[in-house]
Amino acid sequence: MVKTITAIYEKGVLRLTQPMELPEGTSIEIIVIPKLSHTPKRNPADILAEIAALPLENNKDIFSGQDHDQVLYPQQNFL
Repeated sequence: MVKTITAIYEKGVLRLTQPMELPEGTSIEIIVIPKLSHTPKRNPADILAEIAALPLENNKDIFSGQDHDQVLYPQQNFL
């Protein structure tokens, strides 16, 4: 069974926002995906306009298609 549950991290402990019906002692695996509530919502048209305004790839010192994530997701760090 795969189920998505939200939780809040407080003082070193994950506090579930809703109860889970699991037998006592059940071992589970947790995957953490932080919600980025501080990232402002951007209009897709504005994002496309920003991308269109970038210089072409013929100069190595300027924007490259490899860097497009920085335009689409300016607040996030990618591995």
